[in-house]
Amino acid sequence: MKSIDTLHFAFRSLTAHRLRTVLSASGIAIGIAAVILLTAIGDGVQRFVLSEFTQFGTNIITIKPGKITTHGGSLGAIGSARLLTIDDALALKNSRYVEYTNASVVGNAEIRANGLSRRVTLYGQGPDFSRAFNMQVAIGRFLPDDDPRSPRAYVVLGSKVHAELFGNTSPLGEILQVGGSRFRVIGVMASKGHVLGFDLDDTVFIPTTRALEVFNREGVMEINVSYKPGAPLDAVVDDIESILVARHGREDFTVTPQQQMLSTLSTVLNVLKFAVAALGSISLLVGAVGMVTLMHIAVAERVAEIGLLTALGTTRARIRILFLIESMALSTLGGLAGLMLGTGIAWLLKIFVANLPVNIPWDYVLGALVLSIFIGLIAGVLPAMRAAGLNPVDALRTE
Repeated sequence: MKSIDTLHFAFRSLTAHRLRTVLSASGIAIGIAAVILLTAIGDGVQRFVLSEFTQFGTNIITIKPGKITTHGGSLGAIGSARLLTIDDALALKNSRYVEYTNASVVGNAEIRANGLSRRVTLYGQGPDFSRAFNMQVAIGRFLPDDDPRSPRAYVVLGSKVHAELFGNTSPLGEILQVGGSRFRVIGVMASKGHVLGFDLDDTVFIPTTRALEVFNREGVMEINVSYKPGAPLDAVVDDIESILVARHGREDFTVTPQQQMLSTLSTVLNVLKFAVAALGSISLLVGAVGMVTLMHIAVAERVAEIGLLTALGTTRARIRILFLIESMALSTLGGLAGLMLGTGIAWLLKIFVANLPVNIPWDYVLGALVLSIFIGLIAGVLPAMRAAGLNPVDALRTE
């Protein structure tokens, strides 16, 4: 039997038993589709979460009061021997690597204007905040470069607050009351929507010193540092630590580079994506078991045929190759069908389910297709060996 005859014989066998072929291939197809669909959702979620963190820039370092390595968590104003202050943020500007610094305070406060009132998230920020975090102003301007220790009582509104309190009219120059203090509106931020569950449009921004007065705090909640692009991260962190240790007398603060957080987050998300893919592989394993079963049935049904081929001079090696080709052809057909089914469903989900992040990872798709072919090879080994081991005389007697 020539190689071309072997291929022709194998494919004739598949077309002659259409139901068995469809059942064998469908088990693999469903498994491949499940792997592709689940990994597409997992990869989409990973990309969505990372994009949410990186939209404000990646060269950010956050400094919080308290030492995590000592206490297991940042203890803020309670556990820190010395609070972080606006003066600390100003001192960090002396670092040769630092581009912007921002002392931040966040809380919830009631605001009033035009006879209307609502509770919003109040951010106490410095004038460098919009530049450090790539925040855009839609109307007016952001907080000016006043002396951070005694800034003017200005406020910048989030787009949602602007719409709720002032409608379509320009709020510039209007008075907004925050707690017991009055602020003049000088700008409206461009809409940012929801980021990780936080509505950045339902906010107002005032100078950090003014926010400390509103919340009756002595120290800021954190200091954000934006370092120059291309600066070595380790050198930036060392410079920041040396400046603050010189001011505080000891390291009673925690420095967290955003790149470190992104690396940890990416590792966690990769593990989750792999776990989701492994979960989908269970159905692929079920399909492989079904293929092994059906291939064994195929051998039992074709005992006489195998005996006749052997009697006509077909070698045992050729018999093994014949059944391996059938098995691999089945798994390849199932893999291609599953690939089209999985990518098709993922594409439809991406179009019709707007809030579901879906991205097809083509490396996983190709890996799943190769895996389906490998499964066909493995699934066909035992049936092929069984077929090749049949005695031709005994096999012919079953006719």
